[in-house]
Amino acid sequence: MINEFKIKPIGFIKAKQGNFYLEIKKECIPGLKGLDGFSHIQVFWWCHLSDNKKGRNVLECKKPYRKSPDILGVFSTRSQSRPNPIALTTVPVLNIDYDKGVIYACFIDAEDETPIIDIKPYLPAMDKINNVKVPEWCSHWPNYAEESASFDWVSEFVSSVG
Repeated sequence: MINEFKIKPIGFIKAKQGNFYLEIKKECIPGLKGLDGFSHIQVFWWCHLSDNKKGRNVLECKKPYRKSPDILGVFSTRSQSRPNPIALTTVPVLNIDYDKGVIYACFIDAEDETPIIDIKPYLPAMDKINNVKVPEWCSHWPNYAEESASFDWVSEFVSSVG
């Protein structure tokens, strides 16, 4: 039985002055072949700012969202504080510079220098779900990522989750 995993960053997220891009390590650039043509990718990233003993021991959150129950298990949130601080964001691809190993995006909800642990293409046949069910407390949230940009997310949170 495996008790530990070894994960190495394949690159780092750059978030500077409203510009977002993924800088892939030189030795991982060949892995980008064939990514052109995909409008979106899924970026798995390490919540390095929450990777500490306290954050890894969070299993419950006190009312993170205004309309949520008083206590939520961390697995029913997108909190960065969790036993394994892994995050996933689906990102629209603006452009790919294959020579430099840079993927340009319009936004990603990660901090500058966040380690990237994997990238996968977004495939509707595997990733798009037609009949999604969510709890009542978050049923008023947008149905699509494109709608999230204009949604008032700030008013949804009670305080920082975790």
